[in-house]
Amino acid sequence: MRIALDAMGGDFAPREIVRGAVEAAAKLKGVGSVILVGAEPAIREELQRWGARTDERIRIVHASEQIGMDESPAVAVRRKKDSSINRCMELLKNGEADAVVAAGNSGAVVAAAVFNLGRIKGVARPAIATILPTRNRPLLLLDAGANTDCQEQWLAQFAIMGSVYSQAVLHQASPVLGLLSIGTEDCKGNEVTKKAFGLIQRAGVNFRGNVEGHDLFIGHTDVVVCDGFVGNVVLKTTESVAHAIGFWMKQEFFRHPIRVLGAMLLKGALTAMKHRMDPEVYGGAPLLGVPGNVIITHGASTHRAIYHAVRVAAAAAHQNVSGMIAERIAAAGDFGSGKDVDA
Repeated sequence: MRIALDAMGGDFAPREIVRGAVEAAAKLKGVGSVILVGAEPAIREELQRWGARTDERIRIVHASEQIGMDESPAVAVRRKKDSSINRCMELLKNGEADAVVAAGNSGAVVAAAVFNLGRIKGVARPAIATILPTRNRPLLLLDAGANTDCQEQWLAQFAIMGSVYSQAVLHQASPVLGLLSIGTEDCKGNEVTKKAFGLIQRAGVNFRGNVEGHDLFIGHTDVVVCDGFVGNVVLKTTESVAHAIGFWMKQEFFRHPIRVLGAMLLKGALTAMKHRMDPEVYGGAPLLGVPGNVIITHGASTHRAIYHAVRVAAAAAHQNVSGMIAERIAAAGDFGSGKDVDA
């Protein structure tokens, strides 16, 4: 698989991006080549830093522009035709890459994907799906920020797309899906979620019904659907709570010498827990609903996050996730017909 990687996106670009690419090219058997897209002189300097060079496993495609975190996504994507993220999407569209990985301005990644690739036929709006850890298996939450206001048909399509991804990439044989609401009863929620409930029942997914916020991390659900406003709040609140817990634990462990000794005895367990909560190992958030495989990573991604994002991108491309979504949407009936595409 050929993975196009935006070398200029993210807080630590291009250093961490290139380092992650070098590791992925060396270690991931499912990756045929990594295509680093961006300012060629800067990329070559970083390759030299990590003792790598261009060959059949690592290529460079020069792009003269980049999009910053503070830029308006739609405006920047339209104005900066030769930006690294636009060039990545062009490689995917032209069949020169099998997947794209990008950190940084997630809005720009979504805009570039839609402008260059379009949408899968019948899909009203693409969605960002993020992975959260639970007690026993990963949870896929979508939308995580691409669509702040949604129609019920869109939520039903998110249910289909999320179920496909969970099955193909997260290896859940029959993903259990829930609709995020304020109560488990089908009469609970706002008007959109109550209407979406009935549509999802007919979507051909393993629908358990409404789930509440406290259900997310129990591990009984594989996919949870909500609008992008709620999903983004859930995601950032979860990240904040995780950081707070880590801070409190360190503070309490170092409050007394005996507690320090206890922390040393618990080091293995604490390391394992930290690994389970580490978002970098899950490989970023797929953008579902575009005709191609696009993975969005956090703006503060390190080389570890990039490595795992390349791994997940290769898996999504190998499983032809976008093709599977297209088939399921086409077979979905009225809400999969695309009549709300231009709404």
